[in-house]
Amino acid sequence: MDEEEEQRQGVWSWGAGTDGQLATGSLQDEIIPRFIRSLSAYGPIVSLSCGGAHVIALTPGGRVLTWGRGTSGQLGHGESVSSSQANVVKELEGFVITHVSAGWNHSGFVSETGAIFTCGDGSFGQLGHGDSNSQLYPRQVAYFASKPVEQVACGMRHTLVLLAGNVEHPVYGFGSGKRGQLGISTDNVKSTSLPQITLGLENLKIISIHANGDHSSALSADGSLYTWGRGFRGALDTYIPCLSDVAFPVSKVALGWNHALLLSREGDVFMLGGDRHGALSDPQKMPSTADTSSSAGEPEENITQIISGPANVKVVQIAAGAEHSAFITDNGSIMTLGWGEHGQLGLGDTNDQTAPQVVCLDRISAWGDATPRVYCGSGFSFVLMTRI
Repeated sequence: MDEEEEQRQGVWSWGAGTDGQLATGSLQDEIIPRFIRSLSAYGPIVSLSCGGAHVIALTPGGRVLTWGRGTSGQLGHGESVSSSQANVVKELEGFVITHVSAGWNHSGFVSETGAIFTCGDGSFGQLGHGDSNSQLYPRQVAYFASKPVEQVACGMRHTLVLLAGNVEHPVYGFGSGKRGQLGISTDNVKSTSLPQITLGLENLKIISIHANGDHSSALSADGSLYTWGRGFRGALDTYIPCLSDVAFPVSKVALGWNHALLLSREGDVFMLGGDRHGALSDPQKMPSTADTSSSAGEPEENITQIISGPANVKVVQIAAGAEHSAFITDNGSIMTLGWGEHGQLGLGDTNDQTAPQVVCLDRISAWGDATPRVYCGSGFSFVLMTRI
């Protein structure tokens, strides 16, 4: 990439780095954002997906780069070793990849023709190949050969798939279902290695799916949020997708291990759960449309407002790690809060933060007119700064 191209995009990373997931070339944590020059060799990056300790990057032409922990084959390079440097996934070179997802130790890739590929840890059936084998290279999931796929979402030990087009059953799940995260049965399903229909979403226009930890969610075109899997803040596990009692249309969702972030269309951020590692302080609880305990005895699912637009500042993007959160505001500020043990908040220390703090990037003066995007892995964070 020439100097002009390099000036179009900047990449920073911070947090846990012992598996090479920060792409710094070293295996250590970073408590302040580090500018990453090595990724510029591959040209601009369209998007990232950060998993347990590995990262998947997508280029404008549909090429895929991976780095970080590779001990289960999740990097897709044909070996079970980690890498602190980005490498092209050669097995996908014949395809234009349009959507990717990094789970705890597995990866998913969707092509522009609707094919889906998975690799990495398969011990819970989360690769969807009908067995519990791990895969060192991306392997096409045969079940979807005649069902074009639009999105994939990889969680801790499970995977969700969203089909393209208007179909009766838009979402499928496979892998571990112990906490109900597959949404395939009202009974306790330990695991399945073949895709099964996620129930309760029939004929809905689902625009995005999300998975992290043992949580799953889907967002519909009208801003309705459906959640299933492990309950938030002590609530019972849910085995079938349920319409969440959110009293506003949701525009974006990000899932952590113990919390979910919801972005309203007005630019306000709300949180479900998130009561560990000091993620909340003096929470302003926002009532849901039904904020009393259910007849089944489930604890009420209070929603906590984290950021409301002070001084007319609105949040435009959200991201969630295992137990930390990040936001981008419409004035370009990057803010983080939550668990900070590995420096994943990017604030120069390892403290937890109970309120959003502004992250400062070095070399930022050269990117005044650029648009930042933030991505969170389990204990680390990335920012892409792209000049239009």
